[in-house]
This record gives sequence, C-alpha cells and structure tokens, in this order.
Amino acid sequence: MTIALLLVVLTPMLAVAAESNVQQSPRATVSLVSEYAAVSPGQQLRIGLRQRLAPHWHTYWKNPGDAGSPPSIAFEAPDGAAVGEIAWPGPDRFIIGPVASYGYENEIVFPMALTVPRDARPGSQLVLEADADWVVCEKECIPEEGKFRLSLPVEASARPASAEVLAAFKNADARQPQPSPWRASVSVGEATLQLAVEGEGIAPASVQSALYFPDSWGIVDHVADQVLTVEEGRLSLATTKGQGYTPGPSAGLLAITDGGGQKRWFALELTPAAANPAPATEAPATLPLWQMALFAFLGGLILNLMPCVFPVLAIKATAVAGMSGGDRREVRLSGLFYTLGVLAAFMALAMALLAVRAGGTAVGWGFQFQSPLFVAAMSWLMLAIGLNLSGVFEVGGALAGAGQGLAERKGHAGSFFTGLLAVVVATPCTAPFMGAAIGSALVAPAYVSLVVFATMGLGLALPFLLLGIFPAVARRLPRPGAWMVTLRQAMAFPMYATAAWLLWVLAQQAGEAGLRMALAGLVLVGLVAWLVGLGQHGARKRWWPRGAAAAGVAGIAGLMVMLHGAEPQAAAAPAQSTQAEPYSAGRLAFLRAEGKPVFVNMTAAWCITCLVNERTTLSTAAVQEAMREHDVVYMKGDWTNRDPAITAFLQSFQRDGLPFYAFYPAGKEPVVLPPVLTQAIVTESFKQ
Repeated sequence: MTIALLLVVLTPMLAVAAESNVQQSPRATVSLVSEYAAVSPGQQLRIGLRQRLAPHWHTYWKNPGDAGSPPSIAFEAPDGAAVGEIAWPGPDRFIIGPVASYGYENEIVFPMALTVPRDARPGSQLVLEADADWVVCEKECIPEEGKFRLSLPVEASARPASAEVLAAFKNADARQPQPSPWRASVSVGEATLQLAVEGEGIAPASVQSALYFPDSWGIVDHVADQVLTVEEGRLSLATTKGQGYTPGPSAGLLAITDGGGQKRWFALELTPAAANPAPATEAPATLPLWQMALFAFLGGLILNLMPCVFPVLAIKATAVAGMSGGDRREVRLSGLFYTLGVLAAFMALAMALLAVRAGGTAVGWGFQFQSPLFVAAMSWLMLAIGLNLSGVFEVGGALAGAGQGLAERKGHAGSFFTGLLAVVVATPCTAPFMGAAIGSALVAPAYVSLVVFATMGLGLALPFLLLGIFPAVARRLPRPGAWMVTLRQAMAFPMYATAAWLLWVLAQQAGEAGLRMALAGLVLVGLVAWLVGLGQHGARKRWWPRGAAAAGVAGIAGLMVMLHGAEPQAAAAPAQSTQAEPYSAGRLAFLRAEGKPVFVNMTAAWCITCLVNERTTLSTAAVQEAMREHDVVYMKGDWTNRDPAITAFLQSFQRDGLPFYAFYPAGKEPVVLPPVLTQAIVTESFKQ
C-alpha cells in the first residue's frame, strides 16, 4: 500500500524529466522536450524544441518569408547518441503591412529524431545539452536564445512523457506534411508563376482554399495574392514571381483547407510545365480575328487625333499643301507612298515585337521609347526636320539622293518617309480600341499579329490615303505660291517643340549625364545642317563644308555609342503625382485584402496622352476630392524605363501600351478605364 501510494506521488515528478529547463520571456516560453520520460538502450524516439508564444506573437518556418529567421539548435550528445534534423511542421502565413512571413502562433514543437546509444546502461542518465536561438515577432522582431539541458533516465522499458508533452507533439504531428498524391507543375511568365496541381480528389467541394509555401526564399512574392481556381481533378494558383526565383524544379508545401475547414500540408516538387508530361493547357483566350482587325483599324484611325501624332501633323500639312494644283496621278501616288510607309513601319514594329518575345523578353507597344539612345536620336531627327522646314538645308541629291524633299509636290520618297515617321512618333500612346487589339494579337499566332498590325496601319493612313483617292479635295486648296513657303517654315516649330519634349523625356531616363550628351548632339546636328546648307547655297569651296559636316556626323555617332552604354535612371515623378504611391504588386494585393478601393495609373514620361490626362483630369481638384471622398488609394506605375513588374501588370489585362488605367472597387473585379480620360469618367467609376 505504501509503495503504491509512493508511485502515485512520484509518477508526475518522473514525467517532468521529459522536459528540460525553461527559457522564458514576456514573448515566449521555450524548452527542450522528449516524447518519452524514460528511454531504453537503442531506442529511437523524438525530442523537440517547444515554443509557447504570447498572443499575437509568432515564430518562423525554415523559409521565414520576407522577415524573421528560423530556429537554430546545436546539440552536445554522448557518444553513440544521434540527433536528426528538424522535421518542419507545415506553417501559416502572416501578413503585416507590405511584408509576409511563414511560421507559427500559439504553441509549436519542432521535432527531431533521437537515437539512444545501444550500450546505454539502465539506471544511468542520457544527458543532452543544446544551444538554441530563435526570433519571435509581432509588429517588431526580437531575437532570443537559450541553453537547455535535457536529462532522460535510461530504463529497461521506455516510459511515455506526460499527457501535456504528448499533446504538444500531437499538435505538431497534425501539421506534418504528407507526400503529395498529385502531379504538380509551374508555368513561368515574365513576372508571374502559375502553379497547376492535378489528380484525383481535387474538386471545388473538397478545396476551400490553398496556399503554396516554397522551401527556398524568394521563389514567389511572399505577400502577393495567390489566386485559386479549382475544377474537377485540377487546381491552379496564380501568383507573382519572387526576386530569388531561378528556373528549374523547386520544392515546397501546398496547404489545402478542405470543405470542413481542416487544413493539411502536402509536399510538392514543382517541375517546369514544358518538362511536365501532363497535357498542354490551352492558349490564352484572345479576341476573334475579325474583332481584333476591326479594333485595330478603329484604333489606328483615332490615333490621328491623339496628342502623340501632333508633331507629324506638321509634315502632313506641308505634304497636303504640296498637292495643291497637282495632277491626279501625282496626288494619288503621294497618298499611296505615304500609306506604304505607314504599313512598312507597322510591319517592322510587329516583327520586332514578335522577335523580342520569341527570345523570352516581354516588351510592349512603344517599347523603343524606353531606350535613352532612341529618344536622343529622335530628338536630333526632329531638330533636323525642323531645320529642313526652316530652309537651313534641303533634302536633295547632294545629301542622300533620295528624292525631292519632304514637302515638294513630287516627293514620293518623302511621302514614304513621312508615313514611317508618323508611326514612330505615334507609338508612345495607344488610342481607344488599340489596347485590346494589340494585347490579343501579341499572344496569337504570328500571322494574326501581322494582319492586325497591318490593319492598324491602314487606319492611321486612311485620311491621307483618301486625299489620294479623291484628289479633287486637294485641288480645292489655294494655288501654289508664297503662302506655301510661309506654311512650311511655320510647321518647323512643332518639330522644335517635339525635340525639346524628347530632351525632357531623356532627362527623366538618363539623368544629367544623358542630357549633356543629347544637348551636344543637338549642337552637332545644327552644325551639320548649317554646313550642308552652306554647301548647297553656293560656297566657293564646297569640300570644306562637306568635310566638316562629315566630322560632325562622326561626332554624333560617337555620342550615340556613349548613350547606348548609359545606365537608365529612375524617372523623376511629376509634381502633380505627389499624392500617388508607387505601384507594387505586393502593395496592391495588401490593399485589396484590406478592402481598400485602388486606382492604378500606368504612365511614362514619353507618353504625351498620359501627361495630358494627368494635367487635365487626374490632378484636378474634382478628381482629387472624389478620391478622398471614396477613400481611394492612388497608385502610379512609371514605365519610362523598362520595368518587368509593370509589363506583367499590363499583360495580365492583355495590354501592351500606355496610357492604361484600372480601378479596383473594394471586393470587386477591376474595371479598365479608356485611354482618354475625363473627370466624369474617373469620378463615376469611383461610385461602383
């Protein structure tokens, strides 16, 4: 009776041996525990680092996400004893502001396998000493550490730990990842990842939510939304690629919450979709060809009225004036050659876009204006055209042998060049209907893209082409005379204005150093134009102007080489955009998760329509007041220089050009606004 009573009293005390000394702080109570209070020789069991956390505090998984650090533990064990690696339980995700972490709240045990030496003698003690460190976070993160000593009696038969310790292990066991019974693959975009998991047991009724946890840091953008789609036998998660992503297979966990609210974790090995034997998925949905062509034609036609094309209207005006009094054949040929120039430029642009995309790079409409070299060259070209219109020099046989000049009546080569230039100058902006047409065309087969771009070119060329088809309209202009010279000289000033605007764009891209080189190029262009004109206007010794002009051209070529190597800089934000916060996919996902309405403005310094919309609509008191009234967060993405995140955002809407505006009502799907804004359009969208 006395012995039985003694055992009853001592058993709880013996069970305490299953736990080490405790390291305690206001945030966490940490100890080393064993699932057996006494062990036997050669036995295999589990020990674990046990953390009991204060409310709202969390600790970390092996991949901590954007912040934090996983627990680390180092053991000193007797000879013959072996301690394995941590068998990491499945984590949860914690989003705090713009960052996300992977880890655990409340209580967690990090299990490790322990092998007892075979020669351990019953009656002795198996002593484990460990140094451990960990990080716990709420709104702030605090590193902690501790030294632990776990002493386990060696007995002939093992004895389980207390119910409390076993319950802690049981909770960790419920989180242990299971081998996945499904096929898993990942499709990689420029800035996106599409995870696909296929197999039996996947259905809308059995998958309430899902979240992917990569084993390695940076595979995904940790804070970004993971958009779930479930159908019979298949689920997919669309998310944003992380900055640490590298091509190839990657391991991780898929946490699935079933229809009953139970969460389970499955170990996945993602293989690239191209290497996966699973059947290929269908291509992204696009518009029908007839609809793409119609939208492209209408967009090209409306493009004639967009601010981006205003500079080339000066050249058109002089060309139309040159038709005055012309015979029908010449007028028709002029319109035809202009149309051919437009079509040639659109075909070259389409093939360039397709070639770059075939190489795996995502680009969009107007991509060439993201190059400081191209912008500088365009500013020099605009200045040269302006000087030509002002009469400083003539484009004739002495210069290039390429025709009669841009504004002369029989300048068919000039008409062709004007068509080319119209397209180049038009590309910084998109007109209504163009966005959907271009976006659909660039994911369709190559021949479809070429058809759509050709149709767009016909739309842009149509007004000038109609003058050729109906030359009677041109014959109604005043007869040739001195007014034509005055008009031509006046039309030089839009070209000078365009050159100045392009210099401003370049300053946003390449900074002061790039601007200095571009200004030097402008001086050389002016010098070369003057020297060419001097030679054309009767200089006695024509060889020296020509030689000096050749030296100036060589200097321009040298500046182009220097600009090609210039590093793009972050574009400076215009003054009126001070209330906008920079676009970030993670920040957008966080705001949407909080139920905030968000207005996204994708712009660039080289997009004239973008700047016009900002000054006439987005920066007005009425629109700013509407944003405050409806608590709308204004986000702005700057595409002046190439930005893969903005490219991916545009492509998610099947768009490839600017301007682009999207409004995300709270809890609803985004609404795409037209490229030409009014105050009424914007404020009405906020009322949704």
